Amino acid sequence: MTFSMTRRALLLAQLALGLSAFAFPAHADADARKDILVVVGEQGPNSLDTLTPTANDYTRFVAWHAYDRLVSFGTKVNADGVKTYDKDTITPELAESWDVIDGGKAYIFHLRKDATFHDGSPVEAKDVKWSFDRALAAGGFPQIQMDAGSLSSPDQFEVIDSHTFKVSVPDGNKLALPDLGVPIPIVLNADLALSHATAEDPWANAWLANNTAGGGAYKVIKFTPGSELIFERFDDWKNGPVPAMKRVIYRQISSAGTRRALLEKGDADVSLGLPPKDFAEIAQDDRLKVIGVPKQSSLVGLELNLKDEHFSNPKVREAVAYAIPYQDIIDKAWHGRAKGMFGADPAAGYEASWPVKSPYYTDLDKAKALLTEAGYPEGFTTNLFFDLSNSTIYEPALLLIQENLAKIGITSEVEKVPGANWIARLLDKKMPAVFTGFFAWLDYADYHFYWTYHGGNNSVFNTSGYQSAEFDALIDQARFETDTAAYEAQLKEAIALAMKDLPKIPIAQDFHDVAFQKNIDGYEYWFNSHLNLRTLVKN
Repeated sequence: MTFSMTRRALLLAQLALGLSAFAFPAHADADARKDILVVVGEQGPNSLDTLTPTANDYTRFVAWHAYDRLVSFGTKVNADGVKTYDKDTITPELAESWDVIDGGKAYIFHLRKDATFHDGSPVEAKDVKWSFDRALAAGGFPQIQMDAGSLSSPDQFEVIDSHTFKVSVPDGNKLALPDLGVPIPIVLNADLALSHATAEDPWANAWLANNTAGGGAYKVIKFTPGSELIFERFDDWKNGPVPAMKRVIYRQISSAGTRRALLEKGDADVSLGLPPKDFAEIAQDDRLKVIGVPKQSSLVGLELNLKDEHFSNPKVREAVAYAIPYQDIIDKAWHGRAKGMFGADPAAGYEASWPVKSPYYTDLDKAKALLTEAGYPEGFTTNLFFDLSNSTIYEPALLLIQENLAKIGITSEVEKVPGANWIARLLDKKMPAVFTGFFAWLDYADYHFYWTYHGGNNSVFNTSGYQSAEFDALIDQARFETDTAAYEAQLKEAIALAMKDLPKIPIAQDFHDVAFQKNIDGYEYWFNSHLNLRTLVKN
């Protein structure tokens, strides 16, 4: 018997995934799959512990489901009819209620008395205290994330009794409460974790990288890095409605073509991380459906290193901004699955939100004149970097930029950085020009700027190394401002300054796209841009 290469590749992929062993043909055994969800994606967690210093974004996917937080967020329906999280509504999770003390300078949380961890032990305030102390001790990103809500010292966390926990926020940071709903201040089973701690590893980091100690809606029953993650429903979960899906099998498959084929054949229920072209085509397929939401607080663009000999010149940065082929990038790299962040009328001013459109647009004559004015009439040579993990979109976008830069005299090489090395290269802050994106978990413009533009914070995501005392002062004011009018005025001034200084050239607000079988319902878009398995159902 002979097979076409496409058919052979598909069968080999199915065997590698073990789909045959699970007896998951699309139609014949639909009953056997009614409470099992098969998800395929390009990337997966490199650890089960969201506090691992080198943890990738998919560890947040694990944290969201295997662990609980004190609070969560409500939901709303956006203009396109998609249910999304609501940043303005804080809801109970482990804490069934809380008291706000002195206008937000302290919070007293009353924990559910019937909540248990996966091993059946009760969730108590001592577990919350140990977990929060561990988040601060982790350093790096987890510590900065906690600090964004002014949760900076173990002294701020106090056990009142077994089910009462106090958090002190002396500066009254308005982000303290919502910051407790993100996938860093998770609550661990302290006794279980400590049973695997050592003198050299007092926080049980080594054990927690490959095991979970949670009480979330799902338990991790299998983890094979680079290959597979299997969740099983925790039927005794008390912190929300018990999910409909009994088991979720997440398979990591590098080939986008294979992920699409598995979805189209019915062997996968959900496919993530496909190229925009595939999502655009699948959206026209009556057998399947695509849900796309512009990522909240997301901005993708070209970030210019302000310590670079060329890009330290503001005229050069402006020249590059007028050389970028914005609409071509939206059409050819994103295939229309992104919103352009360019071409605003500067006289109209900016909204007090983020992202907003920049006043720049494609004008090669203007770009060439600015480059000459900057002292580079013949141009110069540079390098353009991107994370190879995002090559589907970022590489064609950079090639389009490279082509236009050449037209104004800037010769450039496109450099691919392996995903495993990307964070280290960002920390190094020596790449002259970087095509990258960032979205903030909490949808506040000042919060986004704290991570990406604030020089005092010096976050890994401040790729350009931007440092402006004026900008920092505006953001520091806005972060703690309680007067709405003053807050909006501070943001508008900060945005105008960022557009003038131009350490980052806005290009697009990308979509979070997910492709489903028609019978999958209950999708909700959440700020972490991962599936919320707790709400998905099969018709």
